[in-house]
Amino acid sequence: MTGTEWCSLFSSSMELVYSCPGTCLLQQKKYFEDYKLNTPTSQDATYRSEFMFYLGIVSQVSNAVISCVNTFFQFGGQASTRRIAIALFMMVVIFIVTVILAMIDTSNIPLMFFVLTMVSASLLNCCAGVYQNSTFGLAAILPMKYTNAIVLGTNLSGVFTSVISVISIAAAPNPRTSAVYYFIVAIVVLLLAFDCYFLLPLTKYYQYYQKSVHGSQPVEEKKMACGDYLRAFIDSCKTYWVVIKKIKLQLFGVWCTFCVSLILFPAIQSNVLMVRETFANENGTETLRTVTFSEDFEKKGYWTTIFTFLSFNLFAFLGNLTSEWIKWPGPRRVWIPIVLRAVILIPIYVFCNYQPFGVARRFPVYIPNDVVFILAGIIMAFTSGYYSSLTMMYGPKEVEPAMMGRAGMMMAFFLVLGITSGVNLSLVLQRLVTTQIEA
Repeated sequence: MTGTEWCSLFSSSMELVYSCPGTCLLQQKKYFEDYKLNTPTSQDATYRSEFMFYLGIVSQVSNAVISCVNTFFQFGGQASTRRIAIALFMMVVIFIVTVILAMIDTSNIPLMFFVLTMVSASLLNCCAGVYQNSTFGLAAILPMKYTNAIVLGTNLSGVFTSVISVISIAAAPNPRTSAVYYFIVAIVVLLLAFDCYFLLPLTKYYQYYQKSVHGSQPVEEKKMACGDYLRAFIDSCKTYWVVIKKIKLQLFGVWCTFCVSLILFPAIQSNVLMVRETFANENGTETLRTVTFSEDFEKKGYWTTIFTFLSFNLFAFLGNLTSEWIKWPGPRRVWIPIVLRAVILIPIYVFCNYQPFGVARRFPVYIPNDVVFILAGIIMAFTSGYYSSLTMMYGPKEVEPAMMGRAGMMMAFFLVLGITSGVNLSLVLQRLVTTQIEA
């Protein structure tokens, strides 16, 4: 295998590793809400009905905070490879604990299980934030297609876990068994990541680009006194401010893309139910039935798994691939279609049959059509993948080579910031669209 192929494999597989654990948690909605938290004491609890919101907020706020720390405390100017190794090890440990929790009967302590799940999700995403941020910094010194390979790996992970989810529904309908398999797969993927991590520095291709960037900027770590860290932090912030001024449009673009995507997916999209209409029976009675697919298609989880998780990740993946050949618009105008995407898609989603558990809509369903929802989901996913790739590729190439690593890490930080903003705003959007059901 050539150095070019090794770098492509590394970029995709490392982001696959970052996304797979988090995706495994997100796609286990049925396991958390309908199995672990479906007890007499927690059946009507807010932490059950809004579990996905809490999981998203805890995960992404932790991710954003630690990404910020990892970005600005880079005294050597580049991503720390030591941090990548530590983050991988910690994620393996956390998932082992998650598997143990899945195998323990927690029906008598649902609130304790909820708290432990939130803590483990927070720690997992702290490690993932360090991991992703550092990986983008390493890939930024390579040609832009390798940065795109990292973004592509995110959605490849989603496709991978979504397919496993569909298979598990058919083969192992028990939510607990399915969840255990999921978490074990995440552990295996994390362990495989160590191979890619240690193989990359051995390739001459990567060594060439590393030397070309570091030739004018020494990266060996120096021993520093306590007072030196404050001065180094101030110098680092000044450097980042220079980078921000050069790539501000790309930073806004990646933030807005992921913010809109995470407002809609998965919290809003997973609560859009199949449309039902009243049909007359031969005996004169009327029955409320689904229009597009059967009732079992939704009850068994196929509807959400296929048209929320698999659809989003598959078409976002295709959007990533498309950006390899079509790069339009350019770096100065890429923000325009990204803003139009937000203005158009958010109203369409809330006008569809959005029916979250335990609340009522404030206004009628204006788009009672499953096909429109499916098409809107495809467009949202494809544009998410396409514009996220474009902005992530454009950013580091707008600065001089010595600052590419910093630009890559700054882009990764705004990516995480967009995800965090989107997850929190999705809860705000739900509050605007729905109201509590009066007893």
